[in-house]
Amino acid sequence: MAESQPKLYLKQRGPIATIMINRPEQRNAINSEMWLALKRLAAQISAHDETRVVIIRGAGEEAFSAGADIAEFDTLRNNSTQARAYSETFDGALDAVWELNKPVISMIRGFCVGGGLELACCTDLRIAAEGSRFGIPTARLGVLVGYREMHRLLQLVGPGGAAEILLAARILNGEEALRLGLITRLVPAEKLEEEVFKTAEEIASTAPLIHRWHKQIIRTVLRKPSLEGLTPEEEAVPFACFDSEDFQEGKRAFLEKRKPVFRGR
Repeated sequence: MAESQPKLYLKQRGPIATIMINRPEQRNAINSEMWLALKRLAAQISAHDETRVVIIRGAGEEAFSAGADIAEFDTLRNNSTQARAYSETFDGALDAVWELNKPVISMIRGFCVGGGLELACCTDLRIAAEGSRFGIPTARLGVLVGYREMHRLLQLVGPGGAAEILLAARILNGEEALRLGLITRLVPAEKLEEEVFKTAEEIASTAPLIHRWHKQIIRTVLRKPSLEGLTPEEEAVPFACFDSEDFQEGKRAFLEKRKPVFRGR
């Protein structure tokens, strides 16, 4: 599969879209071409109403992703001018995942380090197999973490957790990552795929508009924790659901003691 498929590709299974990082021989390191492809796929998924949930995973058993491809450092990141241009590509891909209007799950097995971990930090749920490894050891390369990635990391683990991850450039095990809040759930390796797809199916069966608006509210609260200065549009979001067909369907299904059929309208 790894040789016959692109380095990054999309699989659709009903309402669940899976983005596969497909360079297992390189521990799924992501090059600039793949970052661009990731941004395109995120836009494609956002516009696809039938997709309810997104899973991001790495091919093979060794890694979710070992991060940005270090082989490109000499040609694309060898000085500050090059690094700025590369950052536009890298940040564009991560921002596109962060801003996806559907729930996104990282299925993590093996190494999830550097840019791979920064990608996982952009997703809503991070479900990892026991035995996985996590870290951003950029201090060993003399490379900084940028503002956007730092912001997302701090939201998950706080200043102390970020310091533990970045200053000592440690590689954490799954238990440490779970303790810090870096991952959402840690499961036996043989149960990982089952757990992720079960979670995705549960999410897909519920109201997609609610997921979209909950993500929007979460982002707004993170940007404006005091809730001061909300725009009229932001203030209106918590009440938008009451004008939706899905709200009426959910109410009817509850009264009729049946499973609702949500259509995202």
